[in-house]
Amino acid sequence: MNTALEDRLKNIFGDMLVYKSSGNAKFFSALSLPSFMRDWLVMRFADADGKIDTAEVSDYVEKNIPTKAQWQTIMMNLLRYDKPARFLAKIKIDFDMSNRRALFSLPDLVFPQKKNEAVADWDVVEKNSKYLLSPNESWGIVEIDCRKEKNKSFFYLTDFVPFCPYEIELSYYTEARKNFSVDEWADIILSAVDYNPKGYETPTQKFSMLKRLLPFVEKRLNLIELAPKETGKSYFFSQISKYGWLISGGSITRAKMFYDISKKATGLVSHYDYVAFDEIQSITFKGDASEMQGALKGYLESGEYRVGSSRGTGDAGLILLGNIDAYSMSENKNMFVELPEIFQESALIDRFHGFIKGWNIPKMRENLKANGWALNTEYFGEILHLLRDELCYRAVVDELLDVPKNAATRDTEAIKRICTGFLKLLFPHVKSAGQIDAEDFKKFCLNPAKEMRSVIKMQLGILDPGEFGQAVIPDIKVK
Repeated sequence: MNTALEDRLKNIFGDMLVYKSSGNAKFFSALSLPSFMRDWLVMRFADADGKIDTAEVSDYVEKNIPTKAQWQTIMMNLLRYDKPARFLAKIKIDFDMSNRRALFSLPDLVFPQKKNEAVADWDVVEKNSKYLLSPNESWGIVEIDCRKEKNKSFFYLTDFVPFCPYEIELSYYTEARKNFSVDEWADIILSAVDYNPKGYETPTQKFSMLKRLLPFVEKRLNLIELAPKETGKSYFFSQISKYGWLISGGSITRAKMFYDISKKATGLVSHYDYVAFDEIQSITFKGDASEMQGALKGYLESGEYRVGSSRGTGDAGLILLGNIDAYSMSENKNMFVELPEIFQESALIDRFHGFIKGWNIPKMRENLKANGWALNTEYFGEILHLLRDELCYRAVVDELLDVPKNAATRDTEAIKRICTGFLKLLFPHVKSAGQIDAEDFKKFCLNPAKEMRSVIKMQLGILDPGEFGQAVIPDIKVK
């Protein structure tokens, strides 16, 4: 961003800014910390110029954010010396119905090894119910001790301080948008998610990057992105928001995705804002593939799933991420030929709302890394998460669009859902149809939504010409 824009950003957002640099990024990458944690530490330890004392930060991380190797020492102190432990970690609360207890686990540390070994004091759970009882895992300062009861040892959660560095005022954020143009706001968003707007050569490159954020702000928005290697897909969907989940290669089960009958536990789609399948070509699906395919169809269509006699819902969007070679980069060719067989069925592909042409996104290089004052990623991630629950934006989209009476429902819903995502991202201050210029809405919301859906339709025509031979989307217009 230019200096004048940075100065305006400082005046409006003040303490929500951090200084981002490639040097800081490399330092925190070596510490294996996600972006939202990195920016919190920068805010805590940076001087007025945004510079940090790396030794001071390293010391804090070593003392307060244990690695798996350090966890063994903590365990010895707990078990051998009865020494309580206090540190920053990701925590999840479950319940033991038979013993009427609250249980806790620390997923990143693979703790506990056995169920019922880790008990949370009810007072701690009740005091922090807003955080600990949310569907997602929560970051916070945990305090643990070890107690012996009836010749058995238990770990107890005796205190919890939520990792919530500040109060989020969504209304302030949306009002602040009025101080910037669309292009300036796009640059602000890119820098918030660790990218340098000056590194992009064309507006197409910039706005192709922004498409990746659509599932962050709009519930159950399902996308497919095929891109060359080294375009940052994995980083984007694993490091920007603590509300997303990235599955990188390997295998996945229906129990993990939707519902585990044996554990009576809901799956990823009920816990996160999005679930991204990275390197989709290499992912396998354990068990009955037809059962997984059926579960995906139902969920992608309505947000509901049924596993055995259990029925549930989720708000997570599903994103398929894959690599593609230069020869195959065309919507006029079968780009899905290398996807797992489960995704070769047109009825399932039709339930994906849009396609991101990842070849329009440049490969990562040094001049694409954020360098300067920007919204901190933790704050921005919280804003995106909060925008998911705002219903007024869809109402604006419904009012603005003129939909032909014979338009296919899936096409219409896909275009409207993508439009709503763009509206939240680029025009969060717009709460009624009269507050946005029709040409701006057409250029930045409707046209890209139609383009993203049209690629899906083209691929459907190739996969199943008998059913989707007329691969066209409805002529939806701005009133």
